[in-house]
Amino acid sequence: MPPHSVDGDHCNESQHLLPNAVPQRDGNDSDTADSHTSFASSSLSIMELNNFHPLERPPDNDKDLDGLVEPRDAEQPVAPDQFIDGYETTKWELWAYYIYYIGNTGLGLYQFAPTAFQNLLSQAAGDTGLLHFAGRNRNVNSIVLLSNGISFSVQVVLFLVLGSYADFGTWRPWILIVQTAFAIAIGFGWLGVHTPDKWEYGAGLYIVGLILFQLAYAYWFAAFPGLARNTSTLREHATKYNAHEISREEYDAVDSMKRNEICNTGLYISGMGEIPLVAIGIGILYGVHSNQSTANNNWGLSVLIAWSSTFWLVLAIPWFVLEKRRPGQPLPPGKTIVTAGLWQIYRAAVHIWRLKQSLAYLIGTFTPENFRDVVAQTIGIYVFMHAQCRWSLSTKTMLNAVAVSIIALDVYGMLGVWTQAISEVTPRGKEFLFFSLFNIVGKASSFVGPIISSAIIDAVHSHNNSAPFYFLTALSAVSFGVILFFVDLKRSREEQEHFLNDERRARLSLENKMMRESDP
Repeated sequence: MPPHSVDGDHCNESQHLLPNAVPQRDGNDSDTADSHTSFASSSLSIMELNNFHPLERPPDNDKDLDGLVEPRDAEQPVAPDQFIDGYETTKWELWAYYIYYIGNTGLGLYQFAPTAFQNLLSQAAGDTGLLHFAGRNRNVNSIVLLSNGISFSVQVVLFLVLGSYADFGTWRPWILIVQTAFAIAIGFGWLGVHTPDKWEYGAGLYIVGLILFQLAYAYWFAAFPGLARNTSTLREHATKYNAHEISREEYDAVDSMKRNEICNTGLYISGMGEIPLVAIGIGILYGVHSNQSTANNNWGLSVLIAWSSTFWLVLAIPWFVLEKRRPGQPLPPGKTIVTAGLWQIYRAAVHIWRLKQSLAYLIGTFTPENFRDVVAQTIGIYVFMHAQCRWSLSTKTMLNAVAVSIIALDVYGMLGVWTQAISEVTPRGKEFLFFSLFNIVGKASSFVGPIISSAIIDAVHSHNNSAPFYFLTALSAVSFGVILFFVDLKRSREEQEHFLNDERRARLSLENKMMRESDP
């Protein structure tokens, strides 16, 4: 989109800009007017085309088979990304992005809150082991599983709704700001919930906290492709590509490496940044004498959650201030912000089947996360339980061991293999919608995995806890095979281009429909 369309209302202003600037309609535009639009692409320079959002540009007509538009000059390549003066990624913006995740790593709402919640449930249930929840008496495990299910169900709806709208306009940073603010408020809310009689409040804080944490993580993470594609490195290579100095493959390789660099650096810094967070947290537990009584332990966990939220608040502010409000895709012609989101969900549902590599990636990553969660949880519980019993380790010592393990896992996570790969199979300009879809699948695997494993254990006569591993190992091997043999990133980029061309044609069709309706 043009440099002047950078304010919050740019969507409504620019939705007709490109079609009205360059199309030439044929004389016979009755019922087939939307197939008679042609772009006089020579009227726009390459530099001007790079000012437009990818979806506002003429389709790559060498791939168009329906004759909607006339071929663009193949000798004039245009870099696939949008570059607008004033939106180049800066060093301080990147650092603000990195440190945000130190606070949003989930130690509070994702690690300590579940422990606090289960403690309150167990204490409130007493000898009966039952509590009245959601219309009937349930045991502690059932309440936890049901709470996770409620949280996941709400996440699915919010991911679809917010993800469909977040790619439009310049307002999407507010999604993360609002989510983070409410999540931090939930963290402080735990200061008032640390006695068994308030377990129902704890259930509410737990469910809402999980929802907000997952949403905040997803929409923070979805920003890194845009940061990478607005760096000076990508701008320089876009200029070289436009000038025929490098090939599209070379440009895509630089794009991929820059996204890898930002993703991995963010994960690495978050792991390192957790060290002082955990160290101070251990000091807090000592300070409140959490090992002297159950009440002190409950209070210590609530203080830990609040402390993590404070850490998150301080580290989130730089990102909220320094993030540049880069314009997203313009509203489709004739659509409002409300109908545009619904239109985008419909388009994605209908045409995502053409993104075969993206679907293969979804299948391939469902079971590894499932397998990883169950295996890590089972092995971790067994190892720590065995170590505590054998060497008579105190609860505080076990907490220290868990904290060290969390840091080690975060350092390992700096590889960012699974999460960074999402950006490789996501069409440009659709990051927030597709990251939402990928997160839904990822969370579904985490939710379904323990349920399947529990069912397998119950079905086995010996109730052997190792029984699910045969099934999960085979499933994981299949998923690895899917990724190894069926996910081709080069083909994925081609499919993404076809997908975006379909989107461009759909926008042109809407534009021409409006033009026909407006003709006397």
